[in-house]
Amino acid sequence: MTGTLSSQSYEQNTQAIAKQLIAVMQGQQGSWFAQLRDQTRLEDKLLNWTMNNPGLRVQLFRLIDVLPALSTKAEIARHLQEYLTLPGVELPGALKQLLNFAATDSLPGQMAATTFSTAVSALAHRYIAGENIAQVQKTIEKLHRNSMAFTVDILGEAVITEQEAAAYLQKYLDLMTQLAQGSSTTGANSSKKQVSVKLTAFYSQFDPLDAQGSQAQASERIRTLLRHAQKLDIAVHFDMEQYVYKTLTLETLKELLLEQEFRDRDDIGLTLQAYLRDSYSDLQSLIEWAKLRGTPVTVRLVKGAYWDQEMIQSAQKGWPQPVYSAKADTDANFERMTQLLLENHAVLRAAIGSHNVRSQAKAIAITKELQISPQHFELQVLYGMADKLAQALSTQEHRVRVYCPYGELIPGMSYLIRRLLENTANSSFLKQSVEESGWEALLAPPEEGSPLIELQTSHTTPDSDYAQANLRQQAQEAIASVKRQLGRQYWPWVKGASAVTAFSRTSVNPSCPTEEIGRVGQGTVELAEQAMQAAKAASLGWQKTSVQKRASILRRAAELMVKRRQELAVWIVLEVGKALQEADAEVSEAIDFCNYYASEMERLEMGSDRNLPGETNSYRYHPRGIAVVISPWNFPLAIPMGMVAAALAAGNCTILKPADPSLVIAAKMTEVLVEAGIPSGVFQYLPGPGAEIGAYLTQHPDVHLIAFTGSQAVGCRIYADAAVLQPGQKHLKRVIAEMGGKNGIIVDQSADLDQAVAGVVKSAFSYSGQKCSACSRAIVLDSIYDTFVRRLVEATKSLNVGPAEHPATIIGPVVTAEARDRILDAISKGKAEAKLAFEIPVPEVGFFVSPTIFTEVPSNGLLAQEEIFGPVLAVIRAKSFPEALAIANNTQYALTGGLYSRTPSHIEQAKAEFEVGNLYINRSITGAIVDRQPFGGFKLSGVGSKAGGQDYLLQFLEPRVITENIQRQGFAPIEGIDF
Repeated sequence: MTGTLSSQSYEQNTQAIAKQLIAVMQGQQGSWFAQLRDQTRLEDKLLNWTMNNPGLRVQLFRLIDVLPALSTKAEIARHLQEYLTLPGVELPGALKQLLNFAATDSLPGQMAATTFSTAVSALAHRYIAGENIAQVQKTIEKLHRNSMAFTVDILGEAVITEQEAAAYLQKYLDLMTQLAQGSSTTGANSSKKQVSVKLTAFYSQFDPLDAQGSQAQASERIRTLLRHAQKLDIAVHFDMEQYVYKTLTLETLKELLLEQEFRDRDDIGLTLQAYLRDSYSDLQSLIEWAKLRGTPVTVRLVKGAYWDQEMIQSAQKGWPQPVYSAKADTDANFERMTQLLLENHAVLRAAIGSHNVRSQAKAIAITKELQISPQHFELQVLYGMADKLAQALSTQEHRVRVYCPYGELIPGMSYLIRRLLENTANSSFLKQSVEESGWEALLAPPEEGSPLIELQTSHTTPDSDYAQANLRQQAQEAIASVKRQLGRQYWPWVKGASAVTAFSRTSVNPSCPTEEIGRVGQGTVELAEQAMQAAKAASLGWQKTSVQKRASILRRAAELMVKRRQELAVWIVLEVGKALQEADAEVSEAIDFCNYYASEMERLEMGSDRNLPGETNSYRYHPRGIAVVISPWNFPLAIPMGMVAAALAAGNCTILKPADPSLVIAAKMTEVLVEAGIPSGVFQYLPGPGAEIGAYLTQHPDVHLIAFTGSQAVGCRIYADAAVLQPGQKHLKRVIAEMGGKNGIIVDQSADLDQAVAGVVKSAFSYSGQKCSACSRAIVLDSIYDTFVRRLVEATKSLNVGPAEHPATIIGPVVTAEARDRILDAISKGKAEAKLAFEIPVPEVGFFVSPTIFTEVPSNGLLAQEEIFGPVLAVIRAKSFPEALAIANNTQYALTGGLYSRTPSHIEQAKAEFEVGNLYINRSITGAIVDRQPFGGFKLSGVGSKAGGQDYLLQFLEPRVITENIQRQGFAPIEGIDF
């Protein structure tokens, strides 16, 4: 029988079935609930404490997270002290007693460390079916005796290298072979042996932007897996992961399972997550696809395991929340999807994964009403999470499958943390059950419409989410559109009009130097003087223009860039060789600079007053005069737009002299500002030879301020030239100079190596190491040095090198042939002082340099001290954390730095002593965001306040104080006094 019955009919049966299940569970001995109430074992106490103390919960979970990285009992004892004595952590008596013993690396401290690590290990084994296949086989046999099926998942799905992706596949091939040799499933609930896999683990560079390439690479390994599984008669199920991979995962599996070889397979499944707001529509789409396929697949319906992560990432990125923010809404969606899935059992088989008695009862009620064959659905639970529910379901003659993760504790720790979070969350059904909430309330239908949880978010511009197919399509259309515009002529913009010049410079694509991006007219000293006179003529009018008017022009420029963001990103990709996602983020930054400085100037305009009876004191800001902006090529839109927007917002007429490799992008920026309404002479675009035009402008007596980003040599020369008082000059020039860095990342023994390796690779090699913030030194503690280097090399080997416009490219070209030759020369010199650990052939066409890794680098050598500004990473060995910090600080630069550590004292020491302008902890060190991470350094990294910060505009302004005596013949109004 098929069809749809009313939800009311389902509800009556749901309540009855749920109460039956609860009665069975309450009658079982040694239930999960009873174990927690018993509290005789430390692992039980740990779980209970986390339920009742949020502050302790956070620190305990962080401590458990770092535990596998601690190699000695002394380290464990020290971390116990550091984590559990932090402010805000209320300790139960038993933990206080444990900490008293953990104070040193003495015998009592070692005993305390052993006690704690043993408890955590015991806790982990509740949720992990075994650390090796022999233990898993025992777990499976126990499940068989209870008439339950299984699915096995190998822990440690974090794949950051192609070597690891290949190993992941091999592990599953071996696992299936071993499972096939085990006993067969027997009993009323007989079903196939099954493995569960993560699709992204089959390709280390799995990325929605490169949908086609990712699909092809992952699918080839998946085919191998499915063929092996078919030979052994083992089912395969594909788990769902983070939201960013959801659409590509579904598309990949749909396409693969329509291939003739796999189209008739009915032992394959995939997962949908009910906490996603678009999951119901995904299920509807899947139903239509299944009808087309003709052979059913299984859909495992779960609520989802990455809720915290999805909420946080959407808040950070400024993207819509993909998940329901309230559990009741997720539960309601789960029930809707359960009903839709089961009512389409002819084309899809259902696997209902939940530890909520009501959720499982609702599924059973629907199957009974629709008389669905037991072969068409099963009920699933996670190993160790709801054992008694599983037993109750099995005794009611339902098909039950237990999800059994297995593997070592270290790769399994993230899985353990997710399970602990689920168990101890306030909204958890299991937690509510332990607390003996009224069963009537727990079994009531979920109430929808809970208010949206609004996490604190930044007001910055969201980057494009290329997981969305429409944005990928827009990007491809923009590439085609820009390609049709290549080779055009651009002229300087002086006195509100194009200035035709005698000579032009051709800009080329560094990925393909025969491709002309455009020709740009070159300014002369004579044209520079015309620009200066135009700026002088416009200066007074611009200074008197209201702050609101200036701000509105900048906001209009931001709006225009929003409309043109894909096109502007493509110009960046083609002219300076920056990969699309990086270029897109740069457009966001340029937009943010305009909006932020507009708002900041409106704030500063208010000034401040310090008035007394009979006297007023006013503190106000005024423009400096004429600003010259000399911008770099590595952020060819964001940095010049930021410096120009700051100068214009403050009321200064501005002349932009951009770097030669990025002249077309600067012309596009000029188009934006002109369309936004910048008056004639207020902003002028003056490309030309730096040694000629740049020197003339910086030495000009009418210039009040110079904003520069570029090399240390040029920056220091500008600083020196600006200090010279020119004839007729009546002011001292202000110089703002950002001049690069030799940025280091420290990796200590407690670091999460998955995170650290990925972060160092991204920081060192994104945009071919051509960011001022790029990591050029990884300073790694001796105890993990060799392991880190091995994974670092493999991760770098897995990166795609190629033309910047290709969606798979991670490492594109360097900007010019001169830059390439300079970097290659530095690499050649580096080979004489350190060990070359990694270098690969690169495309011959284009200005490509291999990502290069040196190890055993001396801390005072060329590789460790000189800025190379390319994809070259020096890995330096340190014996201790203090030594690592000393090495990091031992350069002439102080721009960015990073630390990967889970040791609280190391983190606090780095905050206090790491000499950098921007310190990043447990994340990559590139990608500063306006207002959130104002950017800039000190030492020889530059002079001036941080770009995108609250102090930045002050450099473009002169503060003035006006004091007025308001007494007349001894009389002045005195507020609050009535004569």
